Amino acid sequence: MKWFSIIIFIVFIGSYSKVFAQTDDMQLAAQYAANGEPQKALEIYQKLYKQSNENYFSPYIKCLLSLKKFSEAESISQKMIRKHPDNSEYVITLGSIYTQNGNGDKASQIYDELIKNLPADQMAFTNVANQFYQNSNIDYSIKTLEQGRKVLKNDNLFSFELLTLYRYKGDKVALSEEYLNFLPTNPAYVAQAENILSGMYEGEGDYNMFKTALFKRIQKNPDQPIYVDLLIWQYLQQKDFDQALNQALALNRRNNDNGNSIYELCQTLVNNEAYDEAIRGYQFLIDKGKDGQLYVAAKVELINAKSLKVTSGKYTHDDLAGLEKDYQDLLIEFGKGTNTAFAMHKLATLQAFKLHKWADAQKLLEEVINIPGVRPDLLATCKLDLGDIYLINGNQWDAILLYSQVEKDFPNTDIGQDAKFRNAKLGYYTGDFDWAKRQLNVLKAATSQLIANDALNLSLLITDNLAADSSGAALKVYARADLLIFAEEPEKAVKTLDSIDTKFPNNALTDDILMAKARILIQQKNYTDAIPLLKKIVETHPNNLWADDAVFMLGDIYENQLADKAQAKTYYQKIITDYPGSLWINEARKRFRTIRGDQPAS
Repeated sequence: MKWFSIIIFIVFIGSYSKVFAQTDDMQLAAQYAANGEPQKALEIYQKLYKQSNENYFSPYIKCLLSLKKFSEAESISQKMIRKHPDNSEYVITLGSIYTQNGNGDKASQIYDELIKNLPADQMAFTNVANQFYQNSNIDYSIKTLEQGRKVLKNDNLFSFELLTLYRYKGDKVALSEEYLNFLPTNPAYVAQAENILSGMYEGEGDYNMFKTALFKRIQKNPDQPIYVDLLIWQYLQQKDFDQALNQALALNRRNNDNGNSIYELCQTLVNNEAYDEAIRGYQFLIDKGKDGQLYVAAKVELINAKSLKVTSGKYTHDDLAGLEKDYQDLLIEFGKGTNTAFAMHKLATLQAFKLHKWADAQKLLEEVINIPGVRPDLLATCKLDLGDIYLINGNQWDAILLYSQVEKDFPNTDIGQDAKFRNAKLGYYTGDFDWAKRQLNVLKAATSQLIANDALNLSLLITDNLAADSSGAALKVYARADLLIFAEEPEKAVKTLDSIDTKFPNNALTDDILMAKARILIQQKNYTDAIPLLKKIVETHPNNLWADDAVFMLGDIYENQLADKAQAKTYYQKIITDYPGSLWINEARKRFRTIRGDQPAS
């Protein structure tokens, strides 16, 4: 028994040593191959292959192919096929050898024969498709799965695998058709499909291809809502908002549902500034009758869409008066309460900042903040806007109180930081620059990039001008003009700005005054006259506070107001090259790449 144990131990040690030796040989062969010495690697692989065919077949074949020893590789593969006739891995390897040797037809012949003879078993097709994929043969991986569907008589098999392969191959037509097969029974994947397709489609031609495919499906299966949803999405991608709404309304009439999808679509339309279509959609929901669950919300949003339509362009006093009446009629119909607090807030801001009915606006906002149960975020917004009205009317302490309440109730949030910023601006507007700077220094690290940027700019404005004039006399006049701009009283603001050079010759506010006047013109939608002022800042004050802001604003105006993509691209590129430390750098880079036509990562 003792001798038997010793023999077993010796055999075990021998086997263990052999495994370690083979491992060392594999590492050495890999090192030779990496160092460009494939012949030395081949000698090791030959030795290892003789010891164990199956374990070292793949690296041995790869080494032979790297040395273009095609005949030897073919012979070895054929031997393994004869030894293991049911293992498709060796057949696929042989086909790969033929392909690399320039005999693609022969490779296709044995691949087709392999697929043709697969048993009617789902796992068999899956395994062979995976082997093709691992061999970087995407086309035959797809062909295997498509053949599997035919043999197994089930067009729903292998959907996930084929979606992945079509996407990897970049076959937009096949991917689109596969999604149209897949989504009706898997509606939870619609959003994912839309995201993937939008990342692959490169223009109108791709979307038109998808639209044609959708129309064919709808003709065959008109009651399938997924196809209509996708058609609406397709129209939105092409910014054909009218057709998107038409399809949604038709689907709603067919299904006679509660209108939630129309309401959500209208919000998308508003976000895309398609106000006429949004107004038509909201009116459709209102026409369903007062008993509809979205009647009140649609009424409010209809007026909001009208408001955005009017104020997004040049408007008259009559336009604003008409909006005011729409809001007032709504409040008469539904009363003032939690359900209409949103409309009360909208009406108050319209009265204050567009119609300058400060007293009416103040009264309305005071009513809102005393209504029990108003949403906390809406309540906070109303307090901030009421604080602004108090500030403009000279009630500074009441403004501070409201700003401070919001800051306390919403610590470490964007709205809380907004309240803190308004408190800091109050100090700036009223000439308490030291107090304002202390608040602004804290806000430079705000989580909201917009607030951080504004805080930094205002802090630098104060610092630069106090350095030139420690009394801050000229800056106080400029701050008053800034408050008038905020209150949307442009004529008074321009007069105040023009008075600065008269009262304080050689002041340090030249570029600041240019920027303030540009902001007034932009507020008035007079982009053409704003451009020369912004260009003057860039040309005459390229290293001053407002230079990068002016460059970015020029890019934005050319892109979004004047539809001059080439000019916009020039200014976004200028931010990237001349102002790499600007807080606008990330947004400028993103817009530059979009205009250039870069495709987003998918």
